[in-house]
Amino acid sequence: MIPFRYTCTLCGRSFERDEVRYLCPVCGRTYAPGMPLQGVLEVAFDWELFRARWDPSSPDWDLFMPVEKEYFPPFPVGGTPLLRADRLGQELDLRDLSLKNDGLNPSGSLKDRASFLVVAEASRLGENRIVAASTGNAASALAAVCAASGKQALIFVPAAAPRAKLAQILLYGATLVPIDGSYDDAFRLSMEFTEAEGGLNRNTAYHPLTIEGKKTAGLEIFAQNGMKVPDVIVIPVGDGVILHGVHKAFADLRAAGLAPVLPRLLCVQSERSDAIHRYFTSGTYADAPSPDTFADSISVRTPSNAVMARRALLESRGTSVAVSDDEIRTAQAQLARTTGVFAEPAAAATIAGLRKMRESGWVSPDDHVVALITGHGLKDVDAALSGVAVPSPVAPELSAVQAVLAKCGQ
Repeated sequence: MIPFRYTCTLCGRSFERDEVRYLCPVCGRTYAPGMPLQGVLEVAFDWELFRARWDPSSPDWDLFMPVEKEYFPPFPVGGTPLLRADRLGQELDLRDLSLKNDGLNPSGSLKDRASFLVVAEASRLGENRIVAASTGNAASALAAVCAASGKQALIFVPAAAPRAKLAQILLYGATLVPIDGSYDDAFRLSMEFTEAEGGLNRNTAYHPLTIEGKKTAGLEIFAQNGMKVPDVIVIPVGDGVILHGVHKAFADLRAAGLAPVLPRLLCVQSERSDAIHRYFTSGTYADAPSPDTFADSISVRTPSNAVMARRALLESRGTSVAVSDDEIRTAQAQLARTTGVFAEPAAAATIAGLRKMRESGWVSPDDHVVALITGHGLKDVDAALSGVAVPSPVAPELSAVQAVLAKCGQ
């Protein structure tokens, strides 16, 4: 591990590692529930020392990690495949399209990365209870890593979270607290709990190591792509922390002297949960008025990391796009049919957004594009079934099967 300090993304103040835990102690005072987080902290490494230790013939990617390896949980997070998607690329008129399939993490989502690092930090600090608010994926990820590490997970979720995610949380042995309210209510309540009762709060962006954990997806894209920067990375966005984390991966790579440029980032949001999209396009922040998209993992009224998500788009020369639930359903089916990748609705939103931006010309046919698939479709089977019709049963006779095939034109 390389020594680092925390830097406030708002005022630029710098803090020693154990001087702060969550937000900037100055800028964080202005934060109140119902608004994006103020004073989000970033890890700032000693890049001169990094370059002295980096061996390009044997890259040690743990040098980018802000927790010592001895505290890592016994849980195999990351290393998910970067795979070519030529058939999908043909349908989208893209010659160089790849998928980073993070639905193949142990609990089925990219959120394992952030939970892994926060639990490692909890071990370093001697904390046994980790608290989080989530629509489901961050919760099941934390519950899984805590199960592997013998720690207590206390999870606040909206009562309407998908059943598959609730089943994961409970089977992993976490304490589940369903909230009769929204994700934003759960976020606020979890923070009130840790302030009153203690424990380490894993809330996205609130704990700076959630950004560092999600950063590892960007580092892997770079390494798996032969140490080359893609032209475009497409990211589904709710709170904005994955977007910020991928941006920070390439900003760190550039600071380390390993990457000459940043990829253009494409933020994809649901039309029903589009606070960051509207903030980026208008320059004025306002909550999503009615975040009721069926893509639950990106459904949020007040995105905690809106400020840094917008900055990431501006610094990367990126842009944002909003897509409808119907467009997400179509993209989910298209992704599965052309690649064999079953993605939950929020993850499939990347393909819906990519299609729109290819049609607009913002993405060109020759761009090297990576679409980040953040969660497995088995996370929310009910959502997938809402877009398909299960055939009626037929008699157990060959003629009945032949009739079905003839009706399908086969």
